Amino acid sequence: MGWLFLKVLLVGVSLSGFLYPFVDFCISGKTRGQKPNFVIILADDMGWGDLGANWAETKDTANLDKMASEGMRFVDFHAAASTCSPSRASLLTGRLGLRNGVTHNFAVGSVGGLPLNETTLAEVLRQAGYVTGMIGKWHLGHHGSYHPNFRGFDYYFGIPYSHDMGCTDTPGYNHPPCPVCPQGDGPPRNPERDCYTDVALPLYENLNIVEQPVNLNNLARKYAEKATQFIQHASASGRPFLLYVALAHMHVPLSVTQIPAAPGGRRLYGAGLQEMDSLVGQIKDKVDRTAKENTFLWFTGDNGPWAQKCELAGSVGPFIGSWQTRQGGSPAKQTTWEGGHRVPALAYWPGRVPVNVTSTALLSVLDIFPTVVALAQASLPRGRHFDGVDVSKVLFGRSQAGHRVLFHPNSGAAGELGALQTVRLERYKAFYVTGGAKACDGSIGPEQHHELPLMFNLEDDAAEGAPLESGGAEYQAVLPRVREVLADVLQDIASDNISRADYTQDPSVTPCCNHYRVACRCQTA
Repeated sequence: MGWLFLKVLLVGVSLSGFLYPFVDFCISGKTRGQKPNFVIILADDMGWGDLGANWAETKDTANLDKMASEGMRFVDFHAAASTCSPSRASLLTGRLGLRNGVTHNFAVGSVGGLPLNETTLAEVLRQAGYVTGMIGKWHLGHHGSYHPNFRGFDYYFGIPYSHDMGCTDTPGYNHPPCPVCPQGDGPPRNPERDCYTDVALPLYENLNIVEQPVNLNNLARKYAEKATQFIQHASASGRPFLLYVALAHMHVPLSVTQIPAAPGGRRLYGAGLQEMDSLVGQIKDKVDRTAKENTFLWFTGDNGPWAQKCELAGSVGPFIGSWQTRQGGSPAKQTTWEGGHRVPALAYWPGRVPVNVTSTALLSVLDIFPTVVALAQASLPRGRHFDGVDVSKVLFGRSQAGHRVLFHPNSGAAGELGALQTVRLERYKAFYVTGGAKACDGSIGPEQHHELPLMFNLEDDAAEGAPLESGGAEYQAVLPRVREVLADVLQDIASDNISRADYTQDPSVTPCCNHYRVACRCQTA
């Protein structure tokens, strides 16, 4: 396990509730030199329209708006998948789910996680001399060696999966509402579907559950405290650092501490945006005070909004997926429509990233891994292929050339999980399979297979409402190129060193700090 993890397990020093198992290890190492620090902030279920539609007029995201004015905003930036675990696996590996093995979400009782033969960004940077920390939602396996502390992170504080995957005594706003955790033995309950009632939501600090159930009302404050403390102490160590913050916002349940005067769905969502924005602002302020000139901050999202949550879901902006909505179902989270995977994104690095610039380059969460590795002067892992590319030239204003091609994997709404049946080629988007996720009205769009792909010109039709005529000249000119790039990537994957995730479930691996108490209750730290 090594000295570092022995420190975590045995003698982590606690100062004001914060564990610093990495401090001695860091101080004894080499000095930072010119290697930059990295802060990656990932929002959850946030819509492109929550930020991207009207940058200058947003009322709920003052800190993010300020960051956009001081850095670069991206308007054609995409999640690597449109649901939680696959998107996060791709961020940390630079590889699509067909390569890294993660094609759908892990569960509370999952035995496995991100395959152990996949190398994470944290592992690469730690090998390059970085202090590594993670705050927030992991969702890549919590049992045994799949825990963040064994996947390259020196420090971890957060919830091992989505914060709706366990009951709490502060259930927040959800659609439908979920009950609080049971206090003792009683008759069985029949809660609404999708509510977890038997096992309380756990909060980890490193390998230990420190609170179960989590108090959602102060989770944002705790995340801000832990993130800023990590930045402070990592900076003082003399080593460069990587901090990955995976927010609970804007996933339901929304736990809003400042309740609007007249609570309503949209007002509650706006209040949640304000709370998230404040948390991001605290992290940015700490970076500015501590290591401003040498820290690259990247903000983006994991997928589009969860439309079935109705007024508690975010906005897709102009990417309304009109063709799909006419068939029924949602064109947002879990789908390959633009609303499912086009996400807000910002880059901030004073003196390096140009100020107040909007980039139209076609980029992806997949690009974070190779870009950060290159900027850290580290080396990509050998023996595998990557789907992301180093986009530092775009970030530093020297190019607008992003991807020519992106592939959007099926993420639960239609088709085989992880399959690449939607192709983005320059301004064109081709669907070999279409389907909607569950919508607010309960409808689910039917799965449809298209021998001749359904194709849209996104420059002319961002709403994806009117597909090109299959017999038209434009369609016929693009179709051979779509077929070629799709055949090429499938051949490349077939020749790659790919992984298989273990999706086995076993109740015995469910996180529980006290098996003798109802809902696994334990003393709050």
